Amino acid sequence: MTDPLTPVLTEMWDVENGWKLEAYAARGGYDSLDVAFGMDPDAVIAAVKDSGLRGRGGAGFPTGMKWSFIPQDNPKPKYLVVNADESEPGTCKDIPLMMGNPHVLVEGVIVSSYAIRAKKAFIYIRGEVLQPIRRVQAAVEEAYAAGHLGTDIHGSGYDLDIVVHAGAGAYICGEETALLEGLEGRRGQPRLRPPFPAVAGLYASPTVINNVESIASVPGIVRHGADWFASMGTEKSKGHGIFSLSGHVTKPGQYEAPLGITLRELLDLAGGVRAGHELKFWTPGGSSTPLLTAEHLDVPLDFEGVAGAGSMLGTRALQIFDETVCVVRAVLRWTEFYKHESCGKCTPCREGTWWLVQALTRLENGQGSEEDLDQLLDQCENILGRSFCALGDGATSPISSSIQFFREEYLAHLAEGGCPFDPARSTVFASQEVRA
Repeated sequence: MTDPLTPVLTEMWDVENGWKLEAYAARGGYDSLDVAFGMDPDAVIAAVKDSGLRGRGGAGFPTGMKWSFIPQDNPKPKYLVVNADESEPGTCKDIPLMMGNPHVLVEGVIVSSYAIRAKKAFIYIRGEVLQPIRRVQAAVEEAYAAGHLGTDIHGSGYDLDIVVHAGAGAYICGEETALLEGLEGRRGQPRLRPPFPAVAGLYASPTVINNVESIASVPGIVRHGADWFASMGTEKSKGHGIFSLSGHVTKPGQYEAPLGITLRELLDLAGGVRAGHELKFWTPGGSSTPLLTAEHLDVPLDFEGVAGAGSMLGTRALQIFDETVCVVRAVLRWTEFYKHESCGKCTPCREGTWWLVQALTRLENGQGSEEDLDQLLDQCENILGRSFCALGDGATSPISSSIQFFREEYLAHLAEGGCPFDPARSTVFASQEVRA
């Protein structure tokens, strides 16, 4: 059987000191710079367009197209901002990428900045993750010392400076305009759009904001060609991606594979659901995407396939839950997170997430009646599409999908006057005696 994994971004993870420049350069690191500098910036953008690379931060917007929106006739400076504010429950690909291979991100920033004619780039990293911040800072310093950053890079006449910025720790700053607010020193809250960042972003100048994995994918495209990248994945979802498996799986971790692989295939690689148990539900793209169940094991994990199943590919954060987990309790925990992280700017999210927590808490405690489920869905409907940014929408996704698939489980809480599940059985340290 052919190994379905495609270690590209993750190829340095098992190399001794793979995060250092010496090890990275030995594997062809920074070779894409001279290739890119030998091309017109518009040709680099065209190559990224031809590759079919779509944003790896969740939305899946074509990366090259986003770059082409930058108005080059605008006299203001152009900026590249890398969104490394990874903090959604279950999402854990960008932080290990920055830990294991920070130089591929730095190389991607240089090539991407050259393509959009930016002379300054920012890497905005979540403030709590101190080790990745230090590792990226060290990689940037090594790149400066080696002549990959600064003035007249590789004798090309191109200048670039990179700033590694530590955020203050707010989930909302994963939203690109809230990130810009934080980067400019203000409270992280989403901006009204238009104007869009491509026209008036950082410091009211044309700005491209991309996810870590999106930018890190660029060197490979430039080095190996657009056709190489496009040969992986599916017709509309090209290339490779990092799939993060967590929860009740035998070998949790990061699995880099072409888009379009299925959860069944990934579980086979990961040793399956933990011994003695079976899959109950899972998230395809983090806690803000609608839940899927065991009947969706063979759904292609690409943007179109997951959307066709009623969910979103998102960040490919595959959280696996077996039959010991109470879906009501799991959804409540996620909703508490969204309530806590709401920036408070808009009423539907600020008030709505609070009321969702109240309703779910009552239901988990077995209080109320079946009509409360309909009221809960009505609350979700009043938030969905009416909040200022996608945080409110994401908060409703696990609730409405869990009621769709597990309505009887909600009713069982009401019938028994409380949660019918033993929370100890769902823990990863549960003993064989407890599981029995």
